[in-house]
Amino acid sequence: MTMSMTTPSDTVAKKNVAILGLAQAILGAQMPMIFTIGGLAGQSLASNPCFATLPISLIVGGSMLAATPISAIMQRWGRRAGFFTGAAFGAIGGLVGAYGLYLGSFPIFLLGSLLTGVYMSAHGFYRFAAADTASDAFRPKAISYVMAGGLAAAIIGPQLVKATSQAFVIPFLGTYLAVIAVNVLGAALFLFLDIPKPPVPSADSPKGRSRMELLKTPVIAVAVICAMVSYALMNLVMTSTPLAVVGCGFTEGNAADVVTWHVLAMYVPSFFTGHLIARFGVEKIVSAGLVILAGAGAVALQGVELENFFIALVLLGIGWNFGFIGATTMLAGAHESYERGRMQGLNDLLVFGGVTMASLASGGLMNCSGGSPVDGWNAVNMAMAPFLVLAGGALMWLILRPKEA
Repeated sequence: MTMSMTTPSDTVAKKNVAILGLAQAILGAQMPMIFTIGGLAGQSLASNPCFATLPISLIVGGSMLAATPISAIMQRWGRRAGFFTGAAFGAIGGLVGAYGLYLGSFPIFLLGSLLTGVYMSAHGFYRFAAADTASDAFRPKAISYVMAGGLAAAIIGPQLVKATSQAFVIPFLGTYLAVIAVNVLGAALFLFLDIPKPPVPSADSPKGRSRMELLKTPVIAVAVICAMVSYALMNLVMTSTPLAVVGCGFTEGNAADVVTWHVLAMYVPSFFTGHLIARFGVEKIVSAGLVILAGAGAVALQGVELENFFIALVLLGIGWNFGFIGATTMLAGAHESYERGRMQGLNDLLVFGGVTMASLASGGLMNCSGGSPVDGWNAVNMAMAPFLVLAGGALMWLILRPKEA
């Protein structure tokens, strides 16, 4: 099918990539902050330990529910409006979460998590926005460079957790107040974004394929499956990691360090993932990502020493990077510009629907499988296997199927 139109110069695209990369670094710092302490805070508030990771599940669930509306906002009013909306909800979510901690109310804390999910949804569109003004040749690099902004987030977020989690008598309250500041300050970056609003379609303009027709397109179907599996399995394991680290006798600081290295591994490869895709092809990079995810599970099952956590979570981050950026690149080149709002919203609805289920399962597997944190951690990692087989099989089918003339 026809690829998106190229631009004569990527000057504007490079400016947008720089702004979105900064947004990934500053606004994106709230995600490792919340994922580091969300389960621990939930464990302190929930009456049943099986619900400890429910705050993280609701963040992802809120992202899933917001994906289609956020995409529609961007399609009608432009990327900037969608990103401002996300940052506003990030600040409101932090405020409500802080209030829930102050009251010791688990339901109010969960509401804050749900609202934070709207930010997470908008955050997911940074990668698509990077491709909007990029030429075909620059597109995979643009996506990759924006994702690389998460490298700074990997450092900023956990360090803010260390500085703020015990700043008040109420544990973690300071971290949620810091989340508010991150959103308010980071939102100013979008004032400088230069992405034209999508043109208002005329009566005779192409309508594009329906959602079902898009999903029946082989490249799109496999891209969505690989993105879902890569993101869901990363979330499944990462959500339980702080609980597992602390449960196995280590400190909250150790847990923050493990998450730091994990998020670094998620984003450091982004400096060269786009180049690898351009050189070796997107299917090979996605395949490598799935294999590395399997390696992460294998290392985690070898033991619960601190080095096992570090190595497994580093591999988990690299596998996510290759699998998710590769799948995003596949998707970005498989639909027309006038199908963008429909397809990208549908993609993130499905991806974060899978991530929500993984996050919900993570708490149950970690806290309610077997009689110890070790048993729960092993259950979490063994649960990866069938989904890796599914994604690997789908990718193999796409590679081997006869090419259309």
